[in-house]
Amino acid sequence: MRKIIKNGIIVTAADTYQADLCIENGIIAQIGSQLDETGAEIIDAAGSYIFPGGIDPHTHLDMPFGGTVTKDDFETGTMAAAFGGTTTVIDFCLTTKGKPLKAAVEAWHAKAKEKAVIDYGFHLQIVEANEAALNELPAMINEEGITSLKVFMAYKNQFQADDETLFRTLLAAKELGALVMVHAENGDVIDYLVKKALQEGNTAPIYHALTRPPEAEGEATGRAAALTGLAKSQLYVVHVSCAEAAEKIAAARNSGIDIWGETCPQYLVLDQSYLEKPDFEGAKYVWSPPLREKHNQEILWNALKTGQLQTLGSDQCSFDFKGQKDLGKDDFSKIPNGGPLIEDRVSILYSEGVVGGRISLNQFVDIMSTKAAKLFGLYPQKGTIAVGSDADLVIFNPDVKRVISAETHHMAVDYNPFEGMEVTGEPVSVLSRGEFVIKDKLFTGQAGAGQFIKRAKYGEAKKISAGSTITI
Repeated sequence: MRKIIKNGIIVTAADTYQADLCIENGIIAQIGSQLDETGAEIIDAAGSYIFPGGIDPHTHLDMPFGGTVTKDDFETGTMAAAFGGTTTVIDFCLTTKGKPLKAAVEAWHAKAKEKAVIDYGFHLQIVEANEAALNELPAMINEEGITSLKVFMAYKNQFQADDETLFRTLLAAKELGALVMVHAENGDVIDYLVKKALQEGNTAPIYHALTRPPEAEGEATGRAAALTGLAKSQLYVVHVSCAEAAEKIAAARNSGIDIWGETCPQYLVLDQSYLEKPDFEGAKYVWSPPLREKHNQEILWNALKTGQLQTLGSDQCSFDFKGQKDLGKDDFSKIPNGGPLIEDRVSILYSEGVVGGRISLNQFVDIMSTKAAKLFGLYPQKGTIAVGSDADLVIFNPDVKRVISAETHHMAVDYNPFEGMEVTGEPVSVLSRGEFVIKDKLFTGQAGAGQFIKRAKYGEAKKISAGSTITI
């Protein structure tokens, strides 16, 4: 059935205006006024904003880590994402040394296919850059449509790759049109500091932060940027948490290096003191990079405002406090790293960013959706509101206030790191390709309805990014 959304205020990264939307066959067919309503379902969005569906470029669903598996899989994780106003996620496909990349991709497709309620794509981890892996990359990029490659510079003896692997990946990505992503922390230094802390009997959650200092993130960010410049390639730094890393990205961008940066809501509103909560409660806030001293928050906000950081990922990687986080009760290094963050990403950015006066409404849309669509080859199919684009839409009440709580969230975990935080604004209804996933704050979607999206190459996305948007 055709749908017409009436009386709402449409907001894109570039424009804010009042108009009606006609949806047909999953795409936006018309934008205007006095549209033909014959036979259409009418949705009244008076008093609401209409945003393009959020794009979360950083999730870990159904992921093994530290002897356990993330609590949220592709069903509960994407359902929570939809409640939060996100209509596309890009999840990290982990690979194994000595095994074909294709085997890992097939495993991730199996995790997602019958469960995802919204659309999704994959980033592909590169753990070794030998001839076998490099020879597989053209098929991964050209045929599978997986056009972003992840290299870990941390988690020694688990995920960490050496500098040669990173450099060879950058060279291959330049040739093939992929965007390289890095987890930028100096894993060798962190490994030494962790061992030293444990030898000295320091086992509490706060030592997770103290053994992963901001200097280790800044150093790795600068090193990755330098290697990118040397390779004349392109780089995206995930989950930037501190001034040291943000400054390295800004300096690299100013010198002409093709580098982009993402931060996460937790780094914008939480700080290192949360890891000092008594009775092991600090374990709820153990993720990497760790939470930083509070002064970093406004530095990150300012980097978003000025465009030195461009996107907001959730780094969703959820583990129960009881039964998973407590694996590290007597050893902080055994606390599974990660938190339940996918559901509140959009609300926190709107409330603390727009309502808080830190960013504009159009910047909000760019940060939570459009820029990720452009960087990761989804634009203009996704990430904007334009004729011909997918009808991934969020009808958003900008005035309502709510308190974030594990009692009311839709993730599968037993706690929420933003517990008790009041935010202004929330999604009321969410459509994925023209079908309601959330309608009047109730779930109406279906497991398996989400589609895997093959993405354009980085070079193609960049050309679109630099050009004009679809005109109406």
